[in-house]
Amino acid sequence: MRESNSSHTGHIAENTARTREFHAFVAGASGRLLRVATLLTAEPAHRNPLAQGLLTGALAHTYAHWDRLRGEDPYQRTRSELALRFARTAWRYQRGRGGVLAALTPQERLVVVLRLHEGVAEEQTAALLGLPEERIRAVCARSVSHLREAS
Repeated sequence: MRESNSSHTGHIAENTARTREFHAFVAGASGRLLRVATLLTAEPAHRNPLAQGLLTGALAHTYAHWDRLRGEDPYQRTRSELALRFARTAWRYQRGRGGVLAALTPQERLVVVLRLHEGVAEEQTAALLGLPEERIRAVCARSVSHLREAS
């Protein structure tokens, strides 16, 4: 009986350490990740419930896989999950709600945010979104041109 109790205590301590690590990650990265989500949903920064929902889902996914990250950057993992969640539900975000990128389509916003705001390499963006690099390059160029015309 005692062995079981000591093993249970060890498991609780492990979970507590895991939770502390995750909370530290969230404290350091959530502001930047929320900005990414807000740009994707094209909502105003002060009123962004869709972005908050996207981020919550991405963070929940990261937490569920926290023990399996094994040296993988949790910020990059969460950002990728955020981008994929946005891409899967892009139909919800067809019309921007007043954010700076509201004039762009969801795909254009996704490419611009990953490439220009986050600095993700063209080949990584293409791999993440399952698109050819040429398409990423073209979407990015067209989006930047569109934004210049709009301003």
